[in-house]
This record gives sequence, C-alpha cells and structure tokens, in this order.
Amino acid sequence: MQGQVLFIVWRESVEALLVVGIIAAWLRAHPEAVTGRKYMWAGIAIGLLAAFGLGAAILGLSEYFEGEQQDYFQLAMTSMAAALIVQMVFWMRKHGRTLKRDIENGLSSNASQANWLGMLVLIAVAIAREGSETVVFLYGLGLSQQGEHLVSFFLSASLGFALAFATFGLLQLGGRLFSWRAFFRFTEILLLLLAGAMLISTVEKLIGLGWLPPLLDPVWNSSALLDDSATAGSLVASLTGYRAHPALTMVLAFVLYWLGIMYGLRRASPVPKPVA
Repeated sequence: MQGQVLFIVWRESVEALLVVGIIAAWLRAHPEAVTGRKYMWAGIAIGLLAAFGLGAAILGLSEYFEGEQQDYFQLAMTSMAAALIVQMVFWMRKHGRTLKRDIENGLSSNASQANWLGMLVLIAVAIAREGSETVVFLYGLGLSQQGEHLVSFFLSASLGFALAFATFGLLQLGGRLFSWRAFFRFTEILLLLLAGAMLISTVEKLIGLGWLPPLLDPVWNSSALLDDSATAGSLVASLTGYRAHPALTMVLAFVLYWLGIMYGLRRASPVPKPVA
C-alpha cells in the first residue's frame, strides 16, 4: 500500500513539475513577459487550492456514509481512480509528444494579447488536473485509514513528493539512459499494473459483498509458488493484482482489462507520418 502511495505521488508530482518547468522556461526566454511570473505563481496556488478543496470535499462526503454505504463509496472511488489512471496513460500516450508545444503556443497567444488572466487559467487548470487526479488516486488507495497507518500513508506521500523534485532535476540534465521518454514509458507500465491491481481488488470486494458471482472459486491455488499473504506475494499482489487462489470472475476481469489496455494503447499511439 505505502509503495503504491509513494509511486502515485512521485509520478503525478513529476508531471506537474514538468508543466511548471515548461512555463517557467518559456517566461525566462521571453523577458518581455516578465509580468506573467506573478500570474504563474498565482495559477499554481489556485490549482493546488482546487486540488486540496476536492480532497476535503471527498473526505467530508465520506463522513456522511456509514457501514456498507461507506464501503460502496470507497469502492466507487477505487473504480474511479483505476479509470482515471488508464485515461491519464492514454492521454499522455496521445498528447505527450506535443505537450510542450501546446503549452508554449497557449502562452504565446495569451502573452501577445496581454491576456495574463488566460495564462493564469492555463496554469491553474494544469496544476488542478494533476492535483485532483492525485487526490482521487490516494483516496482510492486508502486515504480513509486511521492512526499509525494514516501517518505512514502521509510519510509515503511526502517521500514521493521529495523524490519527484530529485527526479525532475535529473531529467532536466537530459541523457539517453534517463530521459523524459524513458521516464514516461517506465511509469506508464507501472501505472497500468497498478490500475489493474485496483480493478482486481474492487472485483474481489464486490464478490465478497455478493454483488458479483465468483463463478468458480478458486480457479487454481498457487500459494506454494507465491503466497499473496506473505511479504513478497503481498507486494506483487498490490502492484499487479496477483491472487494465489482467484475466483473465475477475477480472472476474467484481469484478462478483459489487459485486452482493453492493449487495444486502447494501439489506438492512442500516434501514427508516424510517411516520409515524402
């Protein structure tokens, strides 16, 4: 669980820093747009406030549910988090190559018209999007935990944020072995694995609540090879959705998920233009 939290905060924070870095670099390259600096910081602040506001609203809403209702609410949030992760991966696969150019074009357009409010909105929306995704992901992973588990949860999130700054600094140095392309490809795989694990966890809970039939339980028992209740098996299970004795419904959900992912990635990948 804590490794999932660290990874999500790390990945989302790096992406947010990338957006801020593109904007800051553009402002440095255009001294005439120095007025935009204060709008950049204002946009960052508004975006963060919007994300924190969403987090407070989700926590406040969860307090209204009790017993099974809260279980249903958390299941809905976990499903939403998994769907958002997949959507984010597809979006980056499709728009990642033009992200820098699109942001710079938006900045140039706003600056040419002295539309600093438009620049503020552009930055605020970008930061709020990353922050809001992080909030939903973290709640889906267990932000409702209490006591020592909650302290460990926030320590993992803080470490992920610190690692994001270190990673961003390394990525800014460039290099073939540690580049933005390699970073996004590597984290894309981990995000899809994590989304699959969250989906399997949701299906497992739905079976436990009687909302889904197990069909056949278990399909196999691989505890002798890798027990998902042991330390190593639990880590693999939290990152991939592995179960030592899964129900058939979980196996079908896992297979359908990855078939959908492969199809979606193929459609989201940019098609290279033929050379004239």
